[in-house]
Amino acid sequence: MPQVLSTEVGFSSESRVIRDTYALLSATLLVTAGFTWVSMGLDLSSLAALGCLIGGFVMLFVISRMRNSAWGLAALFGFATLEGLGIGPTITMYMRTPAGSATVAEASLLTAGVFLSLSAYVHVTKKDFSAWGGMLFTGLIVVVLASLIGIFVSSSAYHLTIAAISAILFSGFILFDTSRIVRGGETNYIMASLSLYLDIINLFFSLLQLLSAGNDRR
Repeated sequence: MPQVLSTEVGFSSESRVIRDTYALLSATLLVTAGFTWVSMGLDLSSLAALGCLIGGFVMLFVISRMRNSAWGLAALFGFATLEGLGIGPTITMYMRTPAGSATVAEASLLTAGVFLSLSAYVHVTKKDFSAWGGMLFTGLIVVVLASLIGIFVSSSAYHLTIAAISAILFSGFILFDTSRIVRGGETNYIMASLSLYLDIINLFFSLLQLLSAGNDRR
């Protein structure tokens, strides 16, 4: 049975937390990308994809509960796997649109550029964004509620507005979460990696929706 990660070994210093966070973040994103490709190849049904995403949601609670043990690492990689399988059909849908491959590539590159730029800004300036927590959480609730309402709204302008707000919101979360890691507010690299992972995935899909709409109008 995996042993509990000790504070001294797993989280000995802020620099080690930062290093381990980005190493784990890179690994989980690669796992998600790999299983997204697998999902696209298998042509999973929407129902199967939904099941994977629901399973991923459940895994979030498991990760939080097991965050101080090696089981937390296993749960995080399980979550990344389920996310990849779940989002595969969505990526396939975008790939089948005009200029779909280019749109997905653009969204990926833009997401990477935004993440690296914002992260570098925090690491260089050491600016504290902890005061943004309440505002970002409120914004997240608004976006979630607006997205649920959007299920019953057919207006493309409405959905694009939500996507634009989401892109700004999760850019803010990248600043906030990176600041917490750099300034020692988050000392668990599993939870730190999960936070940044969710920021990146949500930013990617927000940008993908915006870019797809823009390319369709050309």
